[in-house]
Amino acid sequence: MPLRETYFRHAFQISVILKGLHALIEIAGGALFYLARTETVLHWVNVLTREELLEDPRDFVATHLLAAAQGMTGATQSFYAFYLMSHGVIKVVLVAGLLRRKPVAYPLSLIVMTLFILYQLYRYSYTHSAGLLFLTGFDLVVMWLVWHEWRVMRGKVRA
Repeated sequence: MPLRETYFRHAFQISVILKGLHALIEIAGGALFYLARTETVLHWVNVLTREELLEDPRDFVATHLLAAAQGMTGATQSFYAFYLMSHGVIKVVLVAGLLRRKPVAYPLSLIVMTLFILYQLYRYSYTHSAGLLFLTGFDLVVMWLVWHEWRVMRGKVRA
């Protein structure tokens, strides 16, 4: 394999592993939302943001996180739990397929990631969260690497 393709292959593997780790964090976060009471979530957000808000009462991340926790109801908590767990499980399945080089995983991953990106951009239109833009940018890089690796597997690019 030429050196250039070796770099692409390693970048592909690292990015897919990072996606898998992110998926596991989403699953764990979703499970915590299912198990924790709304009051408990608010308590921990208060604990985690207290120092930052004492230092800077207008801290962007801390104030938005606290506002989200204060506005959380049982229904929104259930939605976040379901969203995080389903999103995480879907990504774990796709990551496993990509790492095992299953041919169906490549186009399926591209389709699913496109849908996730569309949803992230929709959410961004309401939240203007820099985190969503970062996640979308990372997803675009991963998609390009998946597409490239898929082309290599199909013999469209010389490996």
